[in-house]
Amino acid sequence: MDQPPPTEPPTASGPPPPPVTLRPPPRPNRAEYRKLEEEADVLVPRPSIILPQLQDKEKKFFDLVASGDVVGVKEYLDTNPGININATNFQGVTALLIAVQSHAEPMVEFLLTQPGIDIGDCVLHAVKENLPSILTMLLNKLNETAPSLEFVGATHSSDFPDYVTPLILAAQCGHYEIIKMLIERGHTIAKPHPPTCRCADCRVQLEHDDLLHAESLKLNLYRAVSNPAYICYSTHDPILAAFHLSQEMKECSDLIAEFRQAYAELNIEISNFAVELIACCRSTNEMELILSQSAGMRAARMFIFPRLVLAMDCKQKTFVAHPNTQQIVEAAWCGDWHEYKLKKITVKILYPVVRIVLLPIITLMCLVTPNHPLVKHWSIPLNKMINHVAAYLVFLILIFLESNLDKTGQKRKPPHSGLEPVIVVFVAGHIWNIIRMVMVVGPSRYFKFLWNWHAVIMNLLFLLTFLFWLASYFDAINNDQVDLERKYWHHLDPLLIAEGCFAIATIMSFFKLMFFCRLNYYMGPLQISLGKMCADLAKYIMVFVIVIISFSAGLCRFYQPYDGMIQVDNDMKTQQTSSFIDFSSTLKTFFWAIFCMSPLESADVVIENLPGETPGTTIINTHDFTEAIGYIAFALFELLIVVMILNMLIATMSSTFQRVLDNLDIEWTFGKTDFYIEYMLQSTTPSPFNLIPTPGGVHNFMELVQGGTKMSGNKNDLKRPCCQTKNENTIPSNNADKKISELEYPALMTLLVQRYFREKDTAVAAASEMDLLRQELHELKVLLNNIIEEK
Repeated sequence: MDQPPPTEPPTASGPPPPPVTLRPPPRPNRAEYRKLEEEADVLVPRPSIILPQLQDKEKKFFDLVASGDVVGVKEYLDTNPGININATNFQGVTALLIAVQSHAEPMVEFLLTQPGIDIGDCVLHAVKENLPSILTMLLNKLNETAPSLEFVGATHSSDFPDYVTPLILAAQCGHYEIIKMLIERGHTIAKPHPPTCRCADCRVQLEHDDLLHAESLKLNLYRAVSNPAYICYSTHDPILAAFHLSQEMKECSDLIAEFRQAYAELNIEISNFAVELIACCRSTNEMELILSQSAGMRAARMFIFPRLVLAMDCKQKTFVAHPNTQQIVEAAWCGDWHEYKLKKITVKILYPVVRIVLLPIITLMCLVTPNHPLVKHWSIPLNKMINHVAAYLVFLILIFLESNLDKTGQKRKPPHSGLEPVIVVFVAGHIWNIIRMVMVVGPSRYFKFLWNWHAVIMNLLFLLTFLFWLASYFDAINNDQVDLERKYWHHLDPLLIAEGCFAIATIMSFFKLMFFCRLNYYMGPLQISLGKMCADLAKYIMVFVIVIISFSAGLCRFYQPYDGMIQVDNDMKTQQTSSFIDFSSTLKTFFWAIFCMSPLESADVVIENLPGETPGTTIINTHDFTEAIGYIAFALFELLIVVMILNMLIATMSSTFQRVLDNLDIEWTFGKTDFYIEYMLQSTTPSPFNLIPTPGGVHNFMELVQGGTKMSGNKNDLKRPCCQTKNENTIPSNNADKKISELEYPALMTLLVQRYFREKDTAVAAASEMDLLRQELHELKVLLNNIIEEK
């Protein structure tokens, strides 16, 4: 027997409905549908969301609390002893929260004296509203109830997550006084581990914690610890803390894609904070004191401005390009040569040419009189750059003459024009300069820059050229084949390899002239755009490779049976092109098709003539289907690559170029500063004169070796836990300067923080005054409209 369907449970509105009897369902008609539609408005659904409702007495109590009448509230509670003082309305708001949001300190103080008062999330609202006195009363009340309650968040708050503590919220809001008060009461914020950290605690959290809760907590913690007010109170070096936090924000933005936008905004805010701090500097001495700080930098003693180098490493472009920073950098770059900026561009171009004659004199004076004023003048970074450019122009002339030698009657032996020993000496000087720079800045920093890789590869090619010249010389002596014609040479003959290496090295040598274009206001952005466009091209190369390999794999042997066939039609011969006969030819065809340089006949199928029915006649056969497949595949490749992907690449490059132009001053200034820093570390004498040991060079080299020994012996710096705060203080060469810096820098930071908060308060006050003025104007407008309507 069939069981009747279960009935709905009884509700609070009445008795349960009678049991339902099974009947065959009636056939629906349009009239019945209309009847259901008419009765639908009469049905009252059961509410699925049940919110608390205030009683009349509780509403009166809320109104009295909102009015701020403490005496009236006290009398009302005395006359209504059974009222629920912790009652909430449909929004979850209590009377105590109304008093807190009304900034009514006497009312809050009175309500806290009532027995059984529930504070709830009123502490967090007091923090949000920036009410230190009310917050103190609430925390004291919590401390009386349970001392640990004031350090945690509200568990059932409709406005704040449960992991938001008073200090986290105060740091996010930037309330400095409340942050100071809470830290003095023992509140702390556990700074999240970097996103790349995989310590034991991080692994446990990844395996067991709720992912959304963990990531939201990390984001809120970063919002708290990266607030300027919290940074200023919790660290003695806000600029260094801002740099490190900015780096962590970039890592989080790259690794946590779900919150990429939020971390990117935090990164911009924390970077702007460091910029706003240095904008508060009022003298050159203050800026020099900031930029000369060595905390956070390895081998900081080698740099004139370690903090500037740290900003370059952290990609703080706005900090580096700020006018206050650039004034110090430009002063160090030009030194005592103040007239250089007033020279015309033509005169500046002629300076390296004239300096070519003076290079031997400069080297001789550096050897004999290293303390001469002229030597010091030639040692400023600007003059170092001119010296190096002058020597490099000579080097370019030499390799051009060597590359332009007449090779008509060349025998199977190395060239002997007389320029080879000079080129070898120049290259040896370049190699020594690379080794010296690696020792000065360290391998990790040196090889971060593409131009340094360019120099290493270029000089390595020159070195290979010299080695193969030497191998060719010994081969000619041992085998006695000097007069052997070139057409009989092996394809891997040492002289052929040397010529190839020398050709590529020469190209790279002349290409390095682009490096010096970074100083020009017009050429510098073009070079930066070119570098960023190369990065765009690298992103698209993978797409190109996938598409080319896909088509090449399908057509690599498609036309192999027709290879070598020749078709004759009316004395006109047509030969099958070797486009799709093997993988290499197919790959080559598709590659040149990107640039529209593959022949249109690449997809033609040519079949040799077949014998006809009668002697002397031939039949021309066609494989239309095979040819159609080839043409369709070739056309699809052209459409996909040339029309779509190549135009996408061009659009991306245009966007990159426009982005550089929109941020022209910052991008160009950042690249120019990088150029300045490199020549601040270069030697006064360029290649090949840098091979001659000068007293100053020997002294610097000994200091460099001693500094490297000390650094390598400090194992604590090399083995720092990933979660430990980075605060490496390197030892300057002058202990007295270090002591002065240790005393002056905290005092300067105090002044800058005071100026920073003063400017912020002024801006906030101005904004509030404008808002008040807008509100008054709006009220006046409404009043005037009402008067006009009455009339």
